[in-house]
Amino acid sequence: MSKKRIAVIGAGIAGVKAAKTLSKKLKNEAEIILIDKHSYHTMMTQLHEIAAGRVPFTNAQYDLQKLFAHQKNVQLLTDEVVGLDKVAKKITTKHSGVIDYDYVIVAIGGEPNDFGVPGVKKNAFTLWSMEDALKIKRHLEKVVEQASLEHDDEKRKALLNFVVAGSGFTGIEMIGELIDWRSVVAREYKLDESEFTLSVVEMMPTILNTLDRKDADKVVKYLAKKHVNLLLNHAITEVAPDHIKIKDGADVPTHTLIWTTGVQGNTQATQYGLAQSERGQRLTANAYMEAVGFEDLGIYVAGDVSGYIEKETGRPTPQIVEAAEQTAHTASQNIIADIKGGEKHQFVGKYQGTMVSVGSKWGVASLMGKLHLSGFFAMAVKHLIFIMYTLQIGSLWYMFTYLKNEIFHTSNERNLFRGHTSRLGNVLWSVPLRVFYGLVWLVEASSKWIGDGKLWDPTTWFGKGSWFNNDLHFPFAWLKEAASGAADAAAGASTGGAETATKAADAAAGASTAVASGAGEATKSAAQFGLSYSYGHEPMAVLDKLPNWMEPIFKFMIPNKEVALFMQKFMSVVEVALALALIVGAFTWLAAAATAALTVMFSLSGMFYWVNIWFIFVAIALMNGSGRSFGLDKWIQPWLQKHFFKWWYGKSKSMYK
Repeated sequence: MSKKRIAVIGAGIAGVKAAKTLSKKLKNEAEIILIDKHSYHTMMTQLHEIAAGRVPFTNAQYDLQKLFAHQKNVQLLTDEVVGLDKVAKKITTKHSGVIDYDYVIVAIGGEPNDFGVPGVKKNAFTLWSMEDALKIKRHLEKVVEQASLEHDDEKRKALLNFVVAGSGFTGIEMIGELIDWRSVVAREYKLDESEFTLSVVEMMPTILNTLDRKDADKVVKYLAKKHVNLLLNHAITEVAPDHIKIKDGADVPTHTLIWTTGVQGNTQATQYGLAQSERGQRLTANAYMEAVGFEDLGIYVAGDVSGYIEKETGRPTPQIVEAAEQTAHTASQNIIADIKGGEKHQFVGKYQGTMVSVGSKWGVASLMGKLHLSGFFAMAVKHLIFIMYTLQIGSLWYMFTYLKNEIFHTSNERNLFRGHTSRLGNVLWSVPLRVFYGLVWLVEASSKWIGDGKLWDPTTWFGKGSWFNNDLHFPFAWLKEAASGAADAAAGASTGGAETATKAADAAAGASTAVASGAGEATKSAAQFGLSYSYGHEPMAVLDKLPNWMEPIFKFMIPNKEVALFMQKFMSVVEVALALALIVGAFTWLAAAATAALTVMFSLSGMFYWVNIWFIFVAIALMNGSGRSFGLDKWIQPWLQKHFFKWWYGKSKSMYK
């Protein structure tokens, strides 16, 4: 059977979800072609952060090659679809010509709706693409710089008046970012924060009308606390370059209006000849996400462009991430059912909650209709959900990119932890600690190699006292019992003519045991807790024996003497390797993490003392990239990143043909 060709038009949330699902379920039955005018997937939920300069644009720009490098049945095409022949099943593109298909999913997303207000297209800024976000970012920098040089007070006031039209999620998240941005640019351009005016204009009497009212009211209080003007019941009738007109109100002087009042389906869909809703330019779809009027032609609709009317609400599917993913899932599963055979299923929207961030540190969340969070915990949940999304689309690369930009490398304290996690200190100061810590491990490991031998005479190594002979050094009861049993068996074979000698030996042993026992008790009583060595005191072990709950694990890892002897030698080699890696600064993050893990393991096994528990905390501190300063990681890590990621992901391009 020849492979089916499935075209997915649009690489937004819905398009990526559809392509991933189809690729996984139809590995040998189909080839998928993902078409988008960009070579990347844009994370729309982060555009406000880019517009206000909190994170770099790469934080929301996911290269498609990195997302689909290992989906061999997915082909990427950077192009724009300008026509759809539904009967002949052909797609016409702007640059690549005509493409045949068996099934097609139209997932081209939405676009801002200006509701016909004069001047919006020409004089307002929208926030619906990467281009929009970068345009706003450059404009904000420009007007603040102009304001810092402006002598006329009225002109200066207009330049520093920033207005957001619309109080939905996008509008409130944008004004939240401007709250944080205001303090940063005021300091940089030597302005007073009080000179900035931030306003939200909303034609309705309330904000965030899709949110629970209690949660929305919390946002109102927070905005008031941050000196944001809420102009409710205000309809904008015209937008000019230097002011906006308000219905039944005075003109508002401003050079910056960010328009977020509504979303409609992508008007590009008019070129496809599919049925559209009367309002919102959305493509009508049935419960199977098939395009209405073309149900038997393999044409499906998903994402923000989908105009499926949900039975429960009588309204189109909401233009949110969850709805985009779920409509894409329905469309994909029904194509899979058609190809493999099986029953198609209807769309059922299941929305787990809503979240809105108001700046980098505060937000509100409503989860599963029951749990309501605000502040730190709401933002923590939002970050967690985003991390889960990156894992869902199979991208560790973008998970770490997100964590880096949102948590660890954020400037001006604009993150959830108010900058405590993102201090960009010089790792030079941790180099002496790294070298010292490596030497400590080298000395500890060397004693296991040398034993009772001489340091400068290698011919005396690996003998008595070392971990490379056949003496057991692990203090585990089951190993001692096995060794004792073997010794008893050997002793039993030679007891015949040696009973007298044995009795004499027993007497002597009894005397020496008594002395040793007394000494042991004295030593045990002298051991006391301390985090640093105190002269005259015996250091106390973290644990005097293996915990009961850990014993089965260690028994599985080290079941008998043979394995134990191998592990002694292996761990001695590993410790030297880790020590050398730390000293020369090679693979420092991994080496430090490994020493922390070993220290925990030694502590649990009863082989480590409290006075050395600092090993763990030093290891964590050295995971700060200290190997890149006067260490080999300065060259190793960039080389690995260049060659490993090229091998793993392939080569990213500005466009795919």
